[in-house]
Amino acid sequence: MKSYTLRVLADHLNADIKGDETVEISAVGTLDGAGPGQISFLANSKYRSQLTSSAASAILMTPKDAEDFVGNAIVLNDPYVGFARIAQFLDTTPKAADSIHPSAQIAASAMLGDDVAIGANAVIGENVILGNGVQIGAGSVVGQDSVIGSNTRLWANVTVYHNVHLGQDCIIHSGAVLGSDGFGYANERGQWIKIPQTGGVRIGDRVEIGANTTVDRGAIEHTEIHDGVILDNQVQIAHNDIIGANTAIAGSTVVAGSVTIGKHCIIGGNCAISGHLSICDGVHISGSTNVTGLIREPGVYSSATVAMDNKLWRKNTVRFRQLDTLFQRVKALENNVK
Repeated sequence: MKSYTLRVLADHLNADIKGDETVEISAVGTLDGAGPGQISFLANSKYRSQLTSSAASAILMTPKDAEDFVGNAIVLNDPYVGFARIAQFLDTTPKAADSIHPSAQIAASAMLGDDVAIGANAVIGENVILGNGVQIGAGSVVGQDSVIGSNTRLWANVTVYHNVHLGQDCIIHSGAVLGSDGFGYANERGQWIKIPQTGGVRIGDRVEIGANTTVDRGAIEHTEIHDGVILDNQVQIAHNDIIGANTAIAGSTVVAGSVTIGKHCIIGGNCAISGHLSICDGVHISGSTNVTGLIREPGVYSSATVAMDNKLWRKNTVRFRQLDTLFQRVKALENNVK
């Protein structure tokens, strides 16, 4: 495992050092779990008590926290962001593939850039374009006419349908499906008539898509996921959705079709967003929220009820059903008073 001096890491962050700049760091760790050779961080003051007992060789911290600290530290304004960048710098995650495996099936019309790696039993379809440094994990499939930008990584068993374009520096985790059919049907006297989904999927740069997440292709126009978006595991993005740049969506959230979500939004886990609506930039939606209408103003939105004793929940459920009757009675009383 390669190690670096504290000076090298601080220079990487353009940050200051307190203590011994020659100490060697090879990995990251938590405050209470790190040992010699590891670096940790203090981003929340409630964990200050762990500083004295931490065995980490160095800690990332703010100038204020560093004032009375006697150990080795990298001093910067945002220790958590610094920790993320150091974790990237020290990352030991293996490649999704490190060569072109003999069992990979690559169409003659496919175009491969420099340093492309394709794992065992992967399939690359007709007219596919793979940029420089692309990694395709074992068992993955890239359908015809799809394009994958430079340095994008597909882990094992990812399925990319036809006419899907991914940008540069994306990460697609195992089991993700990009470009599957949207849920488009017409009903003729009780019989469902399938509407061919002839649009594609367009994904920007630096997008990360979690395991077993599905992004449907557009019905006619494309489904779009813009630069810097992060999607957690088991997220459903339906046909013709547009997800704005740097928006984050947590696990098990379902976004119905033809939804536009703005830039820099944060959507918690297990949310349900109804179709054919829009959410403006800078919206934060709490976990388990049902969104059924337009959101035009930035802010925090919530709708889920908190867990409670079952007997109390049953009573409150009955009372909830009585709300309309209660409202009508109050309205009648108000009218009588007037």
